[in-house]
Amino acid sequence: MYKSRELKNLINSADILIMPDAFNPISAQLIEKAGFKALQCSGYSFSLAAGYEREVDMSLEENLLWTSKIVNSVDIPVMADAEDGYGGSNKVSETVERFMETGVAGLNLEDQIQDGKDSVSIVNENIMIQKIITARETTEMKNNPDFIINGRTDALKSTVNREDGLEIAIERANQYLAAGADLAFITYVETLEEVKQITREVKGPVSIAAGLPYNIKNLTLKDLQSCGVARISLPTLLVLSSMNTMEKALDYVKKDEMNKI
Repeated sequence: MYKSRELKNLINSADILIMPDAFNPISAQLIEKAGFKALQCSGYSFSLAAGYEREVDMSLEENLLWTSKIVNSVDIPVMADAEDGYGGSNKVSETVERFMETGVAGLNLEDQIQDGKDSVSIVNENIMIQKIITARETTEMKNNPDFIINGRTDALKSTVNREDGLEIAIERANQYLAAGADLAFITYVETLEEVKQITREVKGPVSIAAGLPYNIKNLTLKDLQSCGVARISLPTLLVLSSMNTMEKALDYVKKDEMNKI
């Protein structure tokens, strides 16, 4: 429980919290060794590491297993990726309890419909709000009110018109915070102007994902801190870097072998 309190203090401090993503215990230990104060898990990274074609192929049981291994490998707070709660609001309480049992300090709950399709669809806001209410009630029932609930919305990419999507995302972020989320996580943010609008209009701590192909050249950590972002998520940094390095190493060995013939 103290890890949840530690993570809450980090999120609410004046300093921006940078959370790289761990996809296995060794990557988690490297994050801790590098001096980061907290780390996150990602269903997407887990699915890549497992060799799945789609994130939706990663089961709750596998997610819990790898999350538990990561938690047990480090001393810093870990935030889990609970996807959409793995079901309706009636399933969320059980999902939150099971993640709490792994020792995580918090988790993400998202409004994206996990259907494996390339397009982004989001659930009705009332369904998501009820999930967050249920998650918060569960943490209080388990005597861990500091447990972090990161209310994630994928609304920005759910419409053809990006400006409309951003307005929906900001509205949902405020609804999720009002329902009991500690943090509002708006995904698919591309520009600094979008960040400024989000931090200006969202009434609570904001999380932004950075270091992604669509925003890596547009957003710096300094920019995000100056805008008042509370938490920076680096959801693919290590897993993609690892894959790239392994590809280069294998290619080097293969070419070296060919040169010896």
